[in-house]
Parts: sequence; structure tokens; C-alpha cells
Amino acid sequence: MSSDGPLILAVDTATSCSSVALTRGDIHDGELLAMLTLNSKITHSRRLLTAIDWLLHENGVDTNAIDGLAVGLGPGSFTGLRIAMATVKGMAMAMKKPLLGCSTLDALALNCSGDKPLCVVLDARKKELYRRWYRKDALGVFRSQGTIQALAPMELIAEVTKPVLMVGDGLLSYGEFLRESLGDDMTMAPLSLHYPSAAATGFLCCEKLTQNEVMDLDSAVPLYVRASDAELSLVKKEAQGK
Repeated sequence: MSSDGPLILAVDTATSCSSVALTRGDIHDGELLAMLTLNSKITHSRRLLTAIDWLLHENGVDTNAIDGLAVGLGPGSFTGLRIAMATVKGMAMAMKKPLLGCSTLDALALNCSGDKPLCVVLDARKKELYRRWYRKDALGVFRSQGTIQALAPMELIAEVTKPVLMVGDGLLSYGEFLRESLGDDMTMAPLSLHYPSAAATGFLCCEKLTQNEVMDLDSAVPLYVRASDAELSLVKKEAQGK
């Protein structure tokens, strides 16, 4: 365990299961100091700042001691992502601390183990899944292979050509459908791993901090992958007006 690595305050609100964590160190020697998880459909803005304040107070952590602020970039709930980014960005500005971010899918992958290729899937609504593929590096850490895409379950099935491990809340909606088609080629991770963890976000972002991969406060935005309903509606109206 690390006792002298960077202290990170991390937040992830990409899904209905949001979390806030204090971590020290990176993915190889990191230590989870404390984490608060909120599995609720109540709007994140009503609880996020309260959760952060509680976590810091209960663990006796002064904001001056924090080395970086980390946020799960998504994809996921558009509202949740916007609230998390606005909250963490505001804190980074006020505290004059580095802003760090990582994909929510990358954070999910970090908690998995096994030798099979890994596919992380989040429910993207509209009968689609956000998915990304991962393989282990020389140190046994799952690293991303390619981009995040939003696709239909049948398109994902077509991509599977060998036994794979799958994880993510997309399996709560489509797990049985995928299993019926893939059979023994598909292994589902334990249910407890299907939601992202702010702890994993903290460890991944500590790695980014040591590599000086800091986000620009003026241009930092969530990772949406696809347009929101409001944006699609605007494009449709503009097209109709031509």
C-alpha cells in the first residue's frame, strides 16, 4: 500500500450508483482511504456536494492536503456527467488544484480480473450499449483497445469471436439476451462490479497526474459519445427549416 502517493478526491456520477472517494497512490500501489456510495435515482446535484463535505469531514481531510480532483468522464447519464464535471471543475478552480478525468468504462475495467479479453458495457438507453474492449498489459492491468462506441446489442454480439468477460450495468438490461446468443463464449463479472467506483477513478487519475495529463479547466467537458436528445432535436429543427 502507498502511504506517500498523491491524495486524490474522486467523483463518479455516470450511473444511478454514484460514489465519492479519497484515494492515495495509483493503480499499482494505491490505497482506498474512504468511499461513499449512493445508489439512488434522486438527482445527483441534491447529494453530491453533501457527500463530498461529509467524506472530507469524517476523515479529517483538509482541502489543502488534496493533490488532485478526479472525475469520471462518462459516458453515462448526461445530467449526472454535467453535474459531476461542474462540481469538480468548480472545486478545482477554487482550490487551485489539478483537474483530472478518466473514462467511466476504464474505471469499470480496473476492477476486473481474469485472462479473457474484457468488454465493458453501459446502458446507453435507446436500445443501445456503450462498449469498449480491453486487454491486459504486461503488468496485468486491463488497458483499452480502440474507442468507445454506442451500438445495438446485436452489433456487439457480432463482434464476439472468442470467449470474453463482460461487465457493466448494460448487462442488467441485456445480459440474458447476450447470453442466449453467445452461450459459453460469454462470462459475466459478479453483480457487485457492474457499477463504476470512484476509487478506481482516483487510482487511474493518480496515474494521469504523475504523467502530467491534467485537464484544461476552460475546455474540460464530459465524454458523451453521442448527442443528447436536446441536441438531436435542435439539429432536426434546423434541417426542417432549410
